[in-house]
Amino acid sequence: MDGQIVQAVLDKDPMSSAFVGMSELSDEILLCILRHVPVCDLLTNVANVCQKLHALCHDKTLLTNITLSEEYLADDQLIRRILKQLASHVQSLSLNGCYWLSASTLDILARCRGVTHLDVTGCRLTSLCLSRLLSSLSSLRSLAFDVRPCFNSALLSSEAVDSLSRLTELRQTLFTPSYGVVPCCAKLRKLMLQFDIPDVTREGVGVCCQLMVGQSSVPHYEQLEEFTARLAPGEVNQTLLLLYLAVFSVHIPKHLRIFLVSIPGPNPAHWPAAPSLAQSLGQRGDLVALQLPRSWLDPFSLKRALEGNSPKHLSFSRCPALWPQVFQSLLNGGVRDATQLISLNLSGINHVPYSECRSVEDQLVAGTMSQLAAACSNIKHLNLMHTHYHHERSLGMDGETHLCASLGKFKQLRSLTLPACALSDGVNENHITTRLTASSPLFQGLKKAPRVGLQNYRADSEPSLSGDSTSGLAALIAGCPFLETLELIGPGFASALPRLEPCTRASVEPRGMCAWARGVGDAHLAALEALPQLRRLTLAGLPGVLRGTGLVQLARRCRDLRVLSLANLGSLKTMNYTAALLETLKQCTQLQELRLEQPYLNANTSFFEALSCCSRLQRLCLISRSGTFDPSATESFMERCCQVIMCHMFMNGTLVACRTLQKALLDRFSCERTALSVAIYPLQHEDLPSVIRGIPLTLLDRITLFQSHVAQPPHLSPL
Repeated sequence: MDGQIVQAVLDKDPMSSAFVGMSELSDEILLCILRHVPVCDLLTNVANVCQKLHALCHDKTLLTNITLSEEYLADDQLIRRILKQLASHVQSLSLNGCYWLSASTLDILARCRGVTHLDVTGCRLTSLCLSRLLSSLSSLRSLAFDVRPCFNSALLSSEAVDSLSRLTELRQTLFTPSYGVVPCCAKLRKLMLQFDIPDVTREGVGVCCQLMVGQSSVPHYEQLEEFTARLAPGEVNQTLLLLYLAVFSVHIPKHLRIFLVSIPGPNPAHWPAAPSLAQSLGQRGDLVALQLPRSWLDPFSLKRALEGNSPKHLSFSRCPALWPQVFQSLLNGGVRDATQLISLNLSGINHVPYSECRSVEDQLVAGTMSQLAAACSNIKHLNLMHTHYHHERSLGMDGETHLCASLGKFKQLRSLTLPACALSDGVNENHITTRLTASSPLFQGLKKAPRVGLQNYRADSEPSLSGDSTSGLAALIAGCPFLETLELIGPGFASALPRLEPCTRASVEPRGMCAWARGVGDAHLAALEALPQLRRLTLAGLPGVLRGTGLVQLARRCRDLRVLSLANLGSLKTMNYTAALLETLKQCTQLQELRLEQPYLNANTSFFEALSCCSRLQRLCLISRSGTFDPSATESFMERCCQVIMCHMFMNGTLVACRTLQKALLDRFSCERTALSVAIYPLQHEDLPSVIRGIPLTLLDRITLFQSHVAQPPHLSPL
């Protein structure tokens, strides 16, 4: 009967059975399709198919806003051809992170005279090249570039200075103490700064930060509406930031509506003008985004800043003193319209050092989060890293509402960072006793190691502190099925890489202190398979993961996973989930980024053969304090995965072996992959900090250094 109905429909509608080719689609539909094609493919491949596509590919609607940041396989010659074709059309052009382009290629940008927005962050741009560009781009209104040690503002021509005077948006990434071109920009409305200056040079010489504070160096920011600053660790960065903010002590821009400052570490430098800033922000009523270091605001100042405003982005990372006031303002009418809030970062807001007595008041409260979900119903990005939630299973009929059930009420949620203990349904004392007894050193040599299987997770396949109950997590997944980014961070996790280590270790507790976090294992990972739209997944510091079978089941269902970061799963004295990891990698056919950190990782032939199944992989970072690698297997992998442009391995090999492999990879693949970045170095070598500073910042922030990407306001997100 069903077949007869279908046939009747086809007979009445002959178009339904006819084949419609690409050439028969309307121009409007084709243009919508072509907007998703990278510009290099658009102009070099698609445009050569036929005359119709050639005309459409050169339509001005496709060539006005161009981003070349992800065109890793495009060499200088191809980029020159593209820029020449774009010259008369492009208005907004981003070369952010194109660190491989030569100066001669960047000079061609001067032909794009209609450009109003230009981003050359990460490009090797000299002062003279910048001067030539600015002199030619008289329509420029937005500029993003790097201020490197060789930068000299005295080399800018009068025409370049004139162009700078018309800028309304400026983004500077500072690698040396300097005001950059800020003194030339008197009409700025948006100023975005990134400070990445080391306290000590590669030669071991301390970096001096002596700059003039007078009006000749820093303008009054009269028209400034947005100020953002993101700092790497270091005293020089904080000192330079205070110099940029010196004018705020005299005059707060009356149109300021976005103020975002991110300073890592537990003790940021004090800024006396912070209370005046909070008062000024509260008076206008048009605050959009706010983030301040922990020592810059008190609860009363925060109340004044939020009162009467409807912010979209708020970040109170590592600000435990502000915890009660944050919820009071958001829940009790302290803001004009809480439904405008899109991004909320509460990372470490209730953090109490492990050496102090952590009480119930220092934990997240499920009921409060339910109220928050009702009041701030449009939150899309939520970060609760470095917090705690300890669910107690009740014998009553109702019991306590689980935090995950409360989080499931954020129906618009797209990205979420959680502490591992937030997934636990409670601690079973019998399991704790058994676990502690079995882990005693006396029994380690008598216990037969279980075989590692690759089957899907079964409820009885591993012991668990929480009795394998994942009802809390199931409530979260049921309420937020459209999550695209998920980060689960266990307490006590700190990456082995040294750049962020000092400030990170100062704010975490020893691994294993939280019994609830130890109960999160393969059952919870397997439950994540119910998130089919998951694109980015981070799992770090989860000692309860024993075999990794949950990873396999997750990977089989989450077929569109693009970014995967795994760090310190299971035991740190061995690697029990190797077989499951290899099977997981074979399933991740869409994976583009992989960051794997484990003390005893063995990057052998089997590992790289499994990794070769990730044919779309572009960026790889392996970190292992006691791990090993196979040079020939690494070369074979690089040959098979021809899109890999970043290979960073910080392992336990000798300096000679690391340098030999690094040279071999660069010599063999650099010609065909001009953007190739290879960094292979012993993890515990004293020169490693210098090696890390030599890595392009775009790659360093994106994958090599572990950091949360969730609920960071757009201006402070890693590049």
